[in-house]
Amino acid sequence: MRSGAGRRGMGLWAAALAVYAFLYLPLLIVVVYSFNDSRLNAEWVGFTWHWYDVLLHDADMLAAAGNSLLIALVSSLTATMLGTMAGIAMHRYKMKALAFMVMSPVAMPEILLGVSLLLFFIQVLNLTLGMFSIILAHITFSIGFVAIVVRTTMAGLDESLFEAARDCGASPLETFRYITFPLILPGVIAGGLMAFTLSIDDFVITFFTAGVGVSTLPLRIYSMIKIAVTPEVNAVSTLLMLLTLALIVLASRIAPSVLRWKA
Repeated sequence: MRSGAGRRGMGLWAAALAVYAFLYLPLLIVVVYSFNDSRLNAEWVGFTWHWYDVLLHDADMLAAAGNSLLIALVSSLTATMLGTMAGIAMHRYKMKALAFMVMSPVAMPEILLGVSLLLFFIQVLNLTLGMFSIILAHITFSIGFVAIVVRTTMAGLDESLFEAARDCGASPLETFRYITFPLILPGVIAGGLMAFTLSIDDFVITFFTAGVGVSTLPLRIYSMIKIAVTPEVNAVSTLLMLLTLALIVLASRIAPSVLRWKA
């Protein structure tokens, strides 16, 4: 009996390792080949830091990185403010319509959301596509993620704290300022970091809403790999991956419940 259970356990471990290898080996290969001393990047030639030096002197890449950082910063700050209000409202009022409106961009396929925003900007708002349209698009899909985190944080609070504040004569604004906001601040920060992470490496929605003459880091990488995958692409992908992982880890440290949220 024990031998059968042991074989099943070994089988589960083998399956788990195979899945993780399938997920993370390609990322490891990208990192390793960013140090490859070969322009063709077809085979390993030797170790070099050359491609990181090339990356730091690539004006177009640096401009695209600057655009991505600006878009991510503005959109994440705005989405954090709006998503926090939406998360609090979803927790307190239990309105299905509100939850549906906030969560729809999260559940919607990216390509559908990108096309919808493109048509809305052009046909309804008559808006010229550019930095502003990208920021609006990123705010749209980021609000739901922030609202999820804030709603989860609110669900873990003791409601008697708010009742005690009201019994002591605190106004709704004072209750929010001195009790609610300090308690949900870790969730707000975690939601903001998540929104920043999603914005800085978004490609699909940005592709549809960028217009002509505006390039972000994902769009720049895409334009480079259409010609050839040089180690410079691996280098910028490695740095972008490290930034994304660092922000995800930071968000999970600030609010551990983020990664355990369930609808």
